[in-house]
Formats: sequence, C-alpha cells, structure tokens
Amino acid sequence: MADSILITGGAVIDGTGAAPRADEAVLVRGDRIAALGAEALAQAESGGVDERIDASGRTVMPGLIDAHTHLSFGEPTGNDELLNHRTQGYSSMLSVYHARKVLRAGVTGVLDADCLWSIGVELRDAIDTGIVEGPRMRAGGQALMTMLGGTAGRMIRDEGTTGYATVVHNRDMMVKEVRRQIKYGVDWIKIMVTGLIPSMKGPEVKVWSFDELRTVCDAAHELNTKVVAHCRNSESTRDAARAGVDLIYHASYMDDEALEAVVESGSALCPTFTLLGNLADYGQKIGSAPELLDVFRAEIEVTAAQMAKAHAAGVPFLTGSETGFAVTPVGEWHARELEMFVQYMGMTPMAAIVAATRNGAFALRMEGEVGTLETGRLADVLIVDGDPLKDVTILQDRTRIAEVIKGGRRIDLTTPIPERRMRSTDQVRFLASCPLTRGLALTEDQLEKLARV
Repeated sequence: MADSILITGGAVIDGTGAAPRADEAVLVRGDRIAALGAEALAQAESGGVDERIDASGRTVMPGLIDAHTHLSFGEPTGNDELLNHRTQGYSSMLSVYHARKVLRAGVTGVLDADCLWSIGVELRDAIDTGIVEGPRMRAGGQALMTMLGGTAGRMIRDEGTTGYATVVHNRDMMVKEVRRQIKYGVDWIKIMVTGLIPSMKGPEVKVWSFDELRTVCDAAHELNTKVVAHCRNSESTRDAARAGVDLIYHASYMDDEALEAVVESGSALCPTFTLLGNLADYGQKIGSAPELLDVFRAEIEVTAAQMAKAHAAGVPFLTGSETGFAVTPVGEWHARELEMFVQYMGMTPMAAIVAATRNGAFALRMEGEVGTLETGRLADVLIVDGDPLKDVTILQDRTRIAEVIKGGRRIDLTTPIPERRMRSTDQVRFLASCPLTRGLALTEDQLEKLARV
C-alpha cells in the first residue's frame, strides 16, 4: 500500500456544504488527509509522494455513507425467505461477499442497525481487523420488538428471537436486552416502533408506549449507546423523538405535531425513500402487487412534503437505502437516496451530498473523523467522472466511479467479484401463486359441456 497519494486536477466538493473548488490538490499520507490546495502541492514537493492520481475533469469528494443497510439479510424476496431460509454460517459468508460490493459502489461507511444472528458486530470487527474488505461499519444487534412489531406479522414468535428481531414484553426485559446487546458490542440499539397487525387493514401502527420507548432510550444512553427507531406513522415519530431516539428511520406521514417534536428533540431523520421508490418505479418488473405501486408513491410524496419542512427547520438528514432486500440489492442503489432528496424534497444536490457525507458521520459515530475532505480527517475519498452538482444521479453510475479510497488505501475496482448463484435452500419455492379452481383451469366452453353431463 502506498504511504502517500497526491490527487490533482479535480474539482473538490469537501462535504461541508462549501462551494466546490476547481483544480484543488488533495494530499493523503497514511490513512489521513495531510493537506489540501497549495499546501498539498508544497508538501508533496518537499516530502515526495508514492502515487499520483490525475483527477482532471473529475470530482473529488468524500466517500458516501449509507445510514440504513441490511448486509446480513441476503437479498430476500420476502419475510418467509428471510426468517425461515437463512442459516447462520451461510448468512455470515453472504455478508462478507456483500461488503466488497458496497465499497465498489463508492460507499465507504454504513450503519447496519439490525441483522440476522448478530452478524453485524462480527462483520464490523472483521472489517476493522483487516480480515474482510468492506466499508467502515457501525452495527446493531437484533431489533427490539413487542410481539406486534415489524413487518412480518405472525411470523415473529411471541417469545425470544426470530431472525433480526428480539421480542421484549416489559421494561425489565427491555433494559436487560439493551444491556446484553451492549455487552456484546453493538454501536446502536434499534426499536421497531411500528408494525403490521394481520387482523387490521391499513398501514403500520404504533406498538410501543411512550414510557417503553423512554425506558430503552434511557438504558442505552446511560451506557453511551445511541438509539435508532423504525417509525412508519406520525404518532410513532412524535413519541420516538420525545423519548430521546437519536435517529428516526422513515418517519412516514409525519404531521406537524411530530415535526415539532423532531425539531425540539434534535433527532436526525433518515427517510429511506429508496426502497419505496424502487417498488413504485420498478415493482411491476419484479412482480410486486400492482395495487401497491400507487400506495408506495403516495407515501413518498406525502412524507417528502413534511421532510422538506423539516429540512428548512434545520433537522439533520442522513441518506439510507435499506440495501439488503431483493428490491434493493447490495451495490446497486446506495446513491439513489440523493436523487430522491432532490426530486421529492427539493433539496439542492449539494445539500443531498452533505446528507450523504458529513451528516453520515453521525451514523458511524465518527463526527469530526470522516465525511468531509479536511486536513486531519480520515482519507475516505471518492473520485467520479463528471459533476454531481449538475446531475446527482451520476453517483449511481458505477462506470463513473474512477477511484474509491478508504483510509488512504485505493480499492480495487476492476477485479471481477464472482457472480452469486442462488442455492436452492435460500428461496421459497411455490407450487402455485393461487388456487387452481375449475373456473381458472377450464374454458367457458369446457365448463358448459361439463354442466350438461
């Protein structure tokens, strides 16, 4: 590995929100940014460098940070596959396989807030110790649920752990589970504040009381651990913010009362529009129920209007893709959230880039260390062909990613990663998608003839 790299000729977007600087030099020594601009050139001249990168015509910026991933999930098509067709060992291997893909997408940091089999913490440590190539990572354990939480309904057992979730029934159990997860190394505690109840039609409902949320937040904060919450209605967002949740995922259908609570609490928001956007725009191509496509789009549009108000009020935003499902496969959609912030929230491309870089450092619990190109920061650098301030979608184009540097080390972007072939036990196999009634199987003429017999 080169001890020093000099990048010249590129336009630097430093991630702070400052205007881009044309033809700006960036000097990397070891794992940190040593200098920028004229000082970088002077130090390179006096001290020499091992490698030089000509970034002329390109943009030099911080690596992206995806604050909502599920690298252990293995890209399932649904909850049955996720919860009932995953083994611990194979899921671990899939997580390692996927970690490399994340880096190649220009993402140098992720928050993986809930996982199968507590793999997240182990994957984080394997990356940190050099066993696995992957992004900087912060991890949670199993998400905390009441027996009503999450999107899997009755697939979640009433007791214990199911897949990515652990059910807790009372405050003593909540505190005990928070402490247990912290003992085994989590960076974040995740709460599934809302859930789908099979007997109730409609969207997710809040399944935690305010006092229960406050109990978890207090227990985590006493041990210097942050809390992230899945909230898919306004009431859940309001109570999560008031209870002290640090980062709120989704905040779907947030009303003005919930927005006020978020502003007052200082909670950060990570809307995760990408999964909904992929379903709304491309769901027909992957077999999603047609009647749901307009529902997904409506959720984005209604929620984004309130998110724009939150952004104007100074609420910090992070970008998250919910990568790890079949609709958001690893390495494909990490940067789409920036496009959706611009399209639906009216953010400028610069504001979206700040959300995906400087603000993302909060998810990594590394504020002041990563997310910006400043002297002394860790050298997580992305070099892309073109100008994302003119077209933020170029950050989604893998052919535009010229260089990814993590901690001062250039990432191999050219050696092919073997294509994954699905093993037969990973996916649910259906005999039929619906009952084979006689009316469906036979033509009207055949049915009429049989009726005469």
